[in-house]
Amino acid sequence: MNLNDMFCLEGRVAVITGGSRHLGFDMAEILAEAGCDLVITSRVLDSAKSAAEELGKRTGRKVHPLALDLTEVSQIESFAAEAWGWQGKVDILVNNAGGGSGKSVAHLFERSVEDIQELIAVNLTGTLLTCKVFAPRMADRGCGKIINIASIAGMVGRDRRMYERNGMLGQPIEYAAAKAGVIGMTLDLAGLLTPMGICVNAISPGGFGPRELPEGFVRDFSAGTPMGRMGRDGIDLKGAALYLASPASDYVTGHNLVVDGGFNLWH
Repeated sequence: MNLNDMFCLEGRVAVITGGSRHLGFDMAEILAEAGCDLVITSRVLDSAKSAAEELGKRTGRKVHPLALDLTEVSQIESFAAEAWGWQGKVDILVNNAGGGSGKSVAHLFERSVEDIQELIAVNLTGTLLTCKVFAPRMADRGCGKIINIASIAGMVGRDRRMYERNGMLGQPIEYAAAKAGVIGMTLDLAGLLTPMGICVNAISPGGFGPRELPEGFVRDFSAGTPMGRMGRDGIDLKGAALYLASPASDYVTGHNLVVDGGFNLWH
């Protein structure tokens, strides 16, 4: 197999949940550039439509936008059916939809039970249920790639002083719990699905920015990272996603690929 064949995704269909912005958009773009047609989702359909139009213009691929709220369990099955029916198959599933604390208080002592439950529902339960509805269809075909987006939050404890001194809400404990759950789920799901022809892996990104982050936080985070910077949108996650989606990783399953500039080494 030559270099082009190893990373060619021509004729494949990829689903990227939360693919309308930030890292989800980046992964959608690189998979489309490699030859995939795409299904991307957002909680807000207009956001998905806008991103789909932009991705189509940039890559020349077909992009199908769908609304998906992972806290609404009934939506997951209907979304999967529509995504699968669009081209009659799904070769690659990237479970990217999720999020951190939002606009609510992040500290465990003050955080509401409702916020805790919602964050876990989106980041962990939603990912699991999405795998549950797509995996049987992939198993019927005897092939597929599932990539779950976890986080270094599921691997290391955080120094919350970094958030506090920069006037930020911080990161809630249940986010770390959910992302650690995604990593564990990925390992066990790989044990279940790999004999059926499905590779299951995770990517754990570190901090990406600067986006709307305070300058002080970017400086502090960068100082705590061996590479001396945060991850770059549009660049630093694309290679990992392409590798795990492509034939180049056909003998890789049950792996958590950490993309954090070495942040976890110092924490």
